[in-house]
Amino acid sequence: MFAVIKTGGKQYAVAANDLLKVEKLPGEAGDTVEFGEVLMVGEGAGATIGTPFVEGALVTAEVVEQGRARKVIAFKKRRRQNSKRTRGHRQYLTTVRIAEILTGGAKPSKKAAAKKADAAPKEEAPKAQAPETEAPKAEAPKTEAKAAPKTKAAEAPAAIFTAPAGEPDDLKKISGVGPALEKKLHAAGVTRFEQVAAFTAEDIAKLDEHLNFKGRIERDDWVGQARALAEEGK
Repeated sequence: MFAVIKTGGKQYAVAANDLLKVEKLPGEAGDTVEFGEVLMVGEGAGATIGTPFVEGALVTAEVVEQGRARKVIAFKKRRRQNSKRTRGHRQYLTTVRIAEILTGGAKPSKKAAAKKADAAPKEEAPKAQAPETEAPKAEAPKTEAKAAPKTKAAEAPAAIFTAPAGEPDDLKKISGVGPALEKKLHAAGVTRFEQVAAFTAEDIAKLDEHLNFKGRIERDDWVGQARALAEEGK
């Protein structure tokens, strides 16, 4: 059995276990979301068409991940006006897996995870305060000493790629890469020309978002430059 649902101003024909990307929905991976705007449900002669929605029909799905689509570049130029503008947009998307298609007012086997927020106030129970006599003066410098390494750890960028073995290449040979940017690439795990030349669209989007490049990798053709530099070094 399949159904036609409406979400984010679009309509989708779905069946159980279908994986699809829709406009951003609230929730984290593993949460359950419900689509109450069901336009049609069933198959063949037994299909029910809503007016506009099917009464008592419900589709549930599990959030797989939250992400963004590839960047869309919009370029506008006015002739003889010395005016041009380039803007980029990356739409927020939510990947969901269809779990159940319910009719006749049936209730889902899993409840929507929106009620998780109700558990937060229960955990904020007041804690027993320590006696004032047990507060030694030596505790103040201990808290200050612990604060310093926390800020240093937060400043260290996390690597998103696994750096290949061997000496790193001179990434500054790529047009648009300077010493400061080369250090950021090394910290992200990008050290060799062959690694950049083998970038997929997903890798480009991940690095673009991590370093806020705003489409620089594709605009400057890093993949093509790295491929040429890698062949020169062989």
